[in-house]
Order: sequence, then structure tokens, then C-alpha cells
Amino acid sequence: MSSDAHRDEPARDMSTWTLDQLQTFIHDAHGQQLETARVAAQGHAYNSSHPLEAHRQWAKLSLLANQRTLDNAEGRSARVAQQDFMLRTWVIDRLGPDDTDPDWSPEALASDTLDTLTFTPTQAAGLAEGWRDLPIEQIRELRRHKNLTAHLESLVGHLTPGPVRERLVAWAAIRPLLP
Repeated sequence: MSSDAHRDEPARDMSTWTLDQLQTFIHDAHGQQLETARVAAQGHAYNSSHPLEAHRQWAKLSLLANQRTLDNAEGRSARVAQQDFMLRTWVIDRLGPDDTDPDWSPEALASDTLDTLTFTPTQAAGLAEGWRDLPIEQIRELRRHKNLTAHLESLVGHLTPGPVRERLVAWAAIRPLLP
């Protein structure tokens, strides 16, 4: 059996792999392989037995696998962004922010979040009032906004007061109204 055929086996347990092994795998992986690697790396990031810096290294590897899924996939960018935002928020919340690395900077995450949103909080709240009567495309867009703002409750506590924080506080307030 070739090594490429072996790579396609869905039952491979990547949870036992080293950081280097998984990083090498991610470099050449595609499709579902990347999702499996992302989940394995994220599991290591969450593992409380690892030292602090190892959490960040595993989280960074999970972010890499997540980002690589965009290389060959159309229409998955909202899912990739939401997974990215949730993991970054977890690292910031549990391990502390690091303004020297944009992945762990609350301000960078806040900007990245706002860059993915196409509605203002006021627009989204107005549409949410009668969402059941909206065309399915607008309902999907409201749902996309709800998913992309799932991390805000944790994130806003790490932000300095200012316009960006206020916009995200507004999003956090209207998020429960979205379908």
C-alpha cells in the first residue's frame, strides 16, 4: 500500500502524532484530511497537560489547517472564519492575549471579526424583527452573522474601550435576536 493511499484512510488517529508529524501532514493534506488534522491539533491545544507555549503551538497548527481548507473549497469561508474566531478567542481567554502575535491579539481579532460582517448591528436587528418573512438568502446571511459573532461575549472583555469595542458590544446585544 502506498503512503498516499494510507493517508486517505479516515480512521487514522492523529491525536497521538507529534506537532512536527502533524505539521508535515498538513503541508500536503487536502479536503477532509485537513479537517481531521485541524480537529486533532485543536484537541492538543485544549489538552490541559501541555505546557502553556505548547497550547499556542498546537492552536497555531489548527489555525493553519483551518486556513488551508480555503485553498480548494468555495463557500466555506464563513465556517473557516467562525472556527478561527472561536479558537483564537479560547487562546486569548484561557492563555492570555499576546499583542505581538495577531492571532492572539484581541484588537486584531476584533478587526478580523468586523471585516467579515456585511451588515451593521442596526441593519441586522431590523431584519431580525421579521426574519421569518425574509427570503431564504437573507435568513442565511443573518444566520452567518450569528455564527460569526458567537465569540464576542468572551472577546469584548479583552478589548480596550473605543469605537471597535462598542460596535462589538452592539453585535453581542443583537446576536440573540438573529435566527
